[in-house]
Amino acid sequence: MSGELSLNINIKEPRWDQGTFMGRAKHFFMVTDPRNVLLSSETLEEARVIVENYRAGIAKPGLTEDELWRAKYIYDSAFHPDTGEKMFVIGRMSAQVPMNMSITGCMLTFYRTTPAVVFWQWVNQSFNAVVNYTNRSGDAPITVNQLGAAYVSATTGAVVTALGLKSLAKRLPPIVSRFVPFAAVAAANCINIPFMRQRELKYGIPVTDENGNRLGESANAAKQAIIQVVVSRIGMAVPAMAIPPVIMNALEKRAFMKRFPILNAPVQVGLVGLCLVFATPLCCALFPQKSSMSVTSLEIDLQERIQQSSPHTTTVYFNKGL
Repeated sequence: MSGELSLNINIKEPRWDQGTFMGRAKHFFMVTDPRNVLLSSETLEEARVIVENYRAGIAKPGLTEDELWRAKYIYDSAFHPDTGEKMFVIGRMSAQVPMNMSITGCMLTFYRTTPAVVFWQWVNQSFNAVVNYTNRSGDAPITVNQLGAAYVSATTGAVVTALGLKSLAKRLPPIVSRFVPFAAVAAANCINIPFMRQRELKYGIPVTDENGNRLGESANAAKQAIIQVVVSRIGMAVPAMAIPPVIMNALEKRAFMKRFPILNAPVQVGLVGLCLVFATPLCCALFPQKSSMSVTSLEIDLQERIQQSSPHTTTVYFNKGL
């Protein structure tokens, strides 16, 4: 019937061309939309049913293409791409802006004392640990012991880094001290993400051909994926942690802010939120979600298996995680 929705729409891939930065940016503006955090369990379940039924060749009567894509992006924002499991709410990318806005704003406001630095770095790295685990690549399970060891290593490394940088900043101008949280977060991301995803570095992540057929697991692909995620996360932090300190340094000299110092934290949080609304999706878009690498860059044994099972395959694809 002419009124029925076509079953040939490829919802396994994003709606926009992921070969271009603009296409990826449009995709991630949808995935990281903070409003998705407020969606009810019923709405998420309805989106899951629509998407999974459509993939099975069943279209809900009266469903339009726009409604299908809306369901697809609701589904993508809440369910893991490899396991299909519903993700912990604060670990979803749609929670990045409200969570990071609050935590980063407090880190930039309460940076003068050692207890405050330790507490907010611990809060931030605990949150990052949840995000890194929730958005890991692959479908292999991780034990509680592995998760606990990774969490302790990541948060301890981050806090020690922050304290070391704070100590160095004491001999520098006050404006430099404001950038200690950013430097600490950048350094901590380089520690936290590999620690929380160390199982991938040890055992590899699934790699597929262009049709999605699984070819094996590669640690080399995991290394590339983690490097890309680290770069994206540091990029997300740059505007939110570099711009507000400059603005706040100027505002705090004004009579109005001196008269109402209680406004310091909410103004800082608001500035951070404004930066994150744009930085989060744009930095997620720096690299394709479905990353690729040449077969010749894989481990030798995996190269040999692929040459035997799929001799015409020259490029493999993998979910880099977020």
